[in-house]
Amino acid sequence: MSRPPSRRTMRRPLARRIDDFLRDWSLPRQLAGQPHRSDAARSTLSEGLRPRLEQADTVSTTICPYCAVGCAQLSYVKDGRLIHIEGDPRSPINQGTLCPKGAATFSLVNNPQRLSRVKWRAPYSDRWEEKPLDWAMERIAQLVKRTRDETFVHKLPNGTTVNHTMAIGSLGGATLDNEENYLIKKVFSAGLGLVWVENQARV
Repeated sequence: MSRPPSRRTMRRPLARRIDDFLRDWSLPRQLAGQPHRSDAARSTLSEGLRPRLEQADTVSTTICPYCAVGCAQLSYVKDGRLIHIEGDPRSPINQGTLCPKGAATFSLVNNPQRLSRVKWRAPYSDRWEEKPLDWAMERIAQLVKRTRDETFVHKLPNGTTVNHTMAIGSLGGATLDNEENYLIKKVFSAGLGLVWVENQARV
């Protein structure tokens, strides 16, 4: 018949755990005078830690889509899927920082409710239909052309030449650069005769 373990034997595992904890914990080593930037700060846990982004197979640069500041971002991708977004420290604009909206770009991209296909609802219909992108672009072009032709004004009643339409407007995105905005203004104002040309960055 075996004897029950003595109190001394039962205390051994606890003492060993405490001893291992104190030996592995970095604070006692730092209090003993070891520099905190060297081995004193290491532990079993920290030795096993790995950079969370080392699994990314592609790192690309992009611009935050939310406002007119134009903060640069680094996008980490693995197997074609975004796994993390952070500020680009090389940017003179944000220098690696992001506001809460910019930091939430990750959820914007990976949100399961994000629409990734063209949705169209026919007039008086009660349901949405999926359409090809080419079909949508062609329909937009046709509607713009038809609306312009139906509402285009060459001259005012007093004889002043205006060559414009008041029935179509343009609202540009905040991430458009100067060159893109220049082209939009030329195409919409000089080409189509739009009067209402605005940009999100100014609203």
